Amino acid sequence: MNGTASPPPPSVPLLSVEGLHSGYGRIPILGGVSLAVGEGEFVGILGHNGMGKSTLLRTLMGYLPATAGSVSLSGRAIAGLSPTARARAGMGYVPQGREIFPGLSVHENLRMGCLLGGAPEAGRIEEILGLFPRLKAYLDRPGGALSGGEQQLLALARCLCGAPRIVLLDEPTEGIQPSIIEEIIETLQLIGRERGLTVLLVEQNLNFIASLSRRILILKKGAITGEVPPEVARDRAMIDEFVGMD
Repeated sequence: MNGTASPPPPSVPLLSVEGLHSGYGRIPILGGVSLAVGEGEFVGILGHNGMGKSTLLRTLMGYLPATAGSVSLSGRAIAGLSPTARARAGMGYVPQGREIFPGLSVHENLRMGCLLGGAPEAGRIEEILGLFPRLKAYLDRPGGALSGGEQQLLALARCLCGAPRIVLLDEPTEGIQPSIIEEIIETLQLIGRERGLTVLLVEQNLNFIASLSRRILILKKGAITGEVPPEVARDRAMIDEFVGMD
């Protein structure tokens, strides 16, 4: 040994995406998306409607097949895995529109989250309800009977019941009241601080995405074209000028 310390090995991102292509049938939507998300990082994605934001999350989760490119979770290639296998590997997904089970009770929805994510149910639901106290009063109520905001809380809680390492979160503020938007911000910030949750967030609400994200990626015409800090995203005029958002 010569007494010189070796440089530390390069850290492997929790989620790594390289040259990802996807679409619907013969209609291409993603044209080579590349991004990396570190452990415990909150990363936002902004873009016009139709630029591929939801398509990106659906492809990452395996609901749409990638036609080219790679997706890795902690260095493990997962592009060939089913959505269920990706959930068991540590990926959680809260889709646009929430997609809870409306005929099942709140408690049954949470149990389904444990099942889909492969997490043991014992103690897990009670732990998650500690983060979402509003849901405790509705455990026996059908999910479809909740308000839109309460359904969004349920969708997020159900996802977290599966103990994901990273959550793909698609337009969570769409159609819900401001008080619950603030509740979601506070809950996700708490989980990020105390549990190191990683989040990839698609959102049009600039205050929401700026409040949560460490950095924000710009998606245009199916590719990542730039990155802005949260303070830029808070200013609509700056977004219009530098990013070209409507």
